[in-house]
Amino acid sequence: MTEFENTNPEENQENINPVPQQETENSPETVHQATDNTIAPVTENEDISFTSRIDLNELKNSIEAIKREISSVIVGQHKMIDRLLVAILSNGHVLIEGVPGVAKTITAKLLSKTLSLDFSRIQFTPDLMPSDILGTSVFDLSKSEFNFKKGPVFSNFVLIDEINRAPAKTQAALFEVMEERQITVEGETYIMEAPFLVIATQNPIEQEGTYRLPEAQLDRFLFKINISYPNLEEEISILQRENALQNRDKLQDIKKVLTQSDIVKYQALVKQIVIEPNLLEYIAKIVSNTRENPFLYLGASPRASIAILNAAKGYAALRNRDFVTPDDIKDSAVPVLQHRVVVAPEREMEGLSGEQIIKQIIDTVEIPR
Repeated sequence: MTEFENTNPEENQENINPVPQQETENSPETVHQATDNTIAPVTENEDISFTSRIDLNELKNSIEAIKREISSVIVGQHKMIDRLLVAILSNGHVLIEGVPGVAKTITAKLLSKTLSLDFSRIQFTPDLMPSDILGTSVFDLSKSEFNFKKGPVFSNFVLIDEINRAPAKTQAALFEVMEERQITVEGETYIMEAPFLVIATQNPIEQEGTYRLPEAQLDRFLFKINISYPNLEEEISILQRENALQNRDKLQDIKKVLTQSDIVKYQALVKQIVIEPNLLEYIAKIVSNTRENPFLYLGASPRASIAILNAAKGYAALRNRDFVTPDDIKDSAVPVLQHRVVVAPEREMEGLSGEQIIKQIIDTVEIPR
């Protein structure tokens, strides 16, 4: 027997566990040691709270107030309203497409009523000229000089009704102002006052007297929102509200919720929303897949990737979160991409739409964990 050998098994066990387990958990010496190491013992009843890195409570209350005002007039269409609010928070333009009579224009007017912004409405027609939108120089006889008279596009909130009724020359006048928030006329550049938001409507059914929007202009819209017919219950509610109005204007009781400075502040706040690197890769994979998909003749550009990023942050803020989740990206991808891709002619003849193909792409791209 060596000197290190212990012939007593019980003594050997005591040497391994000199203090019973129960005493170890409740021993004052153990608690004292944890305190000295600045690691407080965690009990089952202790609550663990996570505080938001960005204070979004004020934004949340404002969004809820806007939704209440809009829902007092508009029945249903919750997805459209959410997307319009996300577009405002993301500082992006919106194209609303739907058949006549589904509240495209009135929704845009209603949204403008809740915002303390300069509002202008432009009715696009085949004879509309670029100067009718941007403005023109007028000769002042008293001063013997030309003065630039600003057009209706010089506003914070611009509603363009039936945008596909104007010819290509007039539509091209919007390229610079929608992308760069500035207008260049006769060598002079005019910077638009922030925020600057364009909401345009178009009718997808009627083709007479309309012009197809060029891809370069479609790419400048953050979202394309398709509005469908209301269901039976919603249509009954529409009739009941209209009947109760009598001679009153349905928009007269709408209250202002956000000021110009509030919107600029919230847009800056949304930029600070956190997004993980693996989610940035998720966005890139979705957009890259549109360029490789055999069902698409034309895929989306890097501008679409940036649009999904900004829109996902807007959705996170709308949902009172200071971080982006895969659901925010998936909810953003369809309205961001569906007007930026071109379906292959043979697939279009089969009845496939860009929206359906985008949804298939989203389903095939692996969600990051």
